[in-house]
Amino acid sequence: MPPSPDARTDADTGVIHNIGYRGYAGPRLGRAYATRSLYVQSLRAAFGLGRSGKSKVLPMAMFGLPVVIAAVMVSIQIFTGVQEPIVDYAEYINNIGMLVWIFLASQAPVLFSRDLRHHTVPLYFSRPITRADYVRAKFAALASALFIVMAVPLLVLYVGALLGKLPFGHHTVHLLIGLAAAVLYAVLESAIAMLIAASTPRRGFGVAAIMGVLVVSSIVAGIVYGIAGGEFESPPESANWAAMLSPGMLVNGFVNQVFGLVDHPNVMHAPGAGAAVLFAAEIVLLTVASYWFTDRRYRKI
Repeated sequence: MPPSPDARTDADTGVIHNIGYRGYAGPRLGRAYATRSLYVQSLRAAFGLGRSGKSKVLPMAMFGLPVVIAAVMVSIQIFTGVQEPIVDYAEYINNIGMLVWIFLASQAPVLFSRDLRHHTVPLYFSRPITRADYVRAKFAALASALFIVMAVPLLVLYVGALLGKLPFGHHTVHLLIGLAAAVLYAVLESAIAMLIAASTPRRGFGVAAIMGVLVVSSIVAGIVYGIAGGEFESPPESANWAAMLSPGMLVNGFVNQVFGLVDHPNVMHAPGAGAAVLFAAEIVLLTVASYWFTDRRYRKI
């Protein structure tokens, strides 16, 4: 039975109550501010800041261990009076590669998989921030965090060298080379880890997949390098092409060749100037492709 005219009239007449809410009349900070805020929040989250104490343990351990190792090496160098550096800056980054990978594999899913699992990504896009802004801020935060993990122990080694009265010019140049290597490692490996972490909402799967890609590719490259004669006292130059199979070895070989750090035939390096160009091209291609596929992934959300 249709409602009576009187009932319809009562329903159509409503009262608006003023409960004290006021409209926002302040400045609109816009996309740039929102993107910077997301970058800062993601960078803090990469180190467990602003999260529970349990969440801080692993990232802080992987950040602190390289610093402690560098401090121990510096102490030995100073107290023994050794006039030669125990390890070169770029070589040190390569030596702590497993710690860096653990940090990357554990924290990339924190920045990407967690938002997918809790379905909070659409909330970001309800604001002025765009999908491209989201990917840009997250990638910059992950790469920055990885760079910090590698750069801080290098600064410890540099300060120790100066305290030990080692040549200022030599160590300043090699520190800059080490920082350049850290940038390449951070950008390339962060792009790969970002693509993997953004592909699954399950953090455990993301951690395992990232470690699998980095470790397995390194093992395969090492096997190919050994089969090609890289373990010999004077290995053939062709053996160094195996570095193109692993992101870590790729950067290591490129840096060693370009900056003249090859002091022994067994040191991984790009076999010649032309090979260095190919190594650089692969670094750029892997980084750009990983970023592009991640951006495409979020355009579908």
